Amino acid sequence: MKQHNGMRPLDIVVLLKIVALEQSDRQEGQWLKKNLAEWLQISASEVSESLNRSEIAGLVDATHRNVLRRSLLEFLQFGLRYVFPQRPGALVTGMPTAHSAPVLADYFVAADAYVWPDAFGSVRGQAIEPLYGTVPQACRQDPALYDLLALIDVLRVGRTREIALAQTKLNERIIL
Repeated sequence: MKQHNGMRPLDIVVLLKIVALEQSDRQEGQWLKKNLAEWLQISASEVSESLNRSEIAGLVDATHRNVLRRSLLEFLQFGLRYVFPQRPGALVTGMPTAHSAPVLADYFVAADAYVWPDAFGSVRGQAIEPLYGTVPQACRQDPALYDLLALIDVLRVGRTREIALAQTKLNERIIL
């Protein structure tokens, strides 16, 4: 049996990319690990190791093709903020995330924006470290992934009302 040395932030990004692919026009399950690596700008071995960890954790099935959506949602809602905590940092230019991202921008008016530091970003706000360094680049290419990752950042740094709305929106997107 494979040993599980704990989840890594990249694992969440990989799982959410699979969920995002299933939401898009692409057919479910019509991707390869090398495709995930290319889309997320990581190595194929990182994708493989990530999926192995997620299988052991009960977040993906043995084929590594199907995300166990209810388990993933439960982990995100109740464990993410404890396993991968985050506190807003210095003012930087970047890509909006959490309540500042387009997926939630119509619901909240906030004095300070939260952003992933990014040289191509256009918004100045408090830095939120993305779960993985290539997240801004991957999100520019995949709006569904962007929405999912911005929503889980709310779970990491948001207030009660923001978290409640993010959980509802995640439930709609992940459970389908």
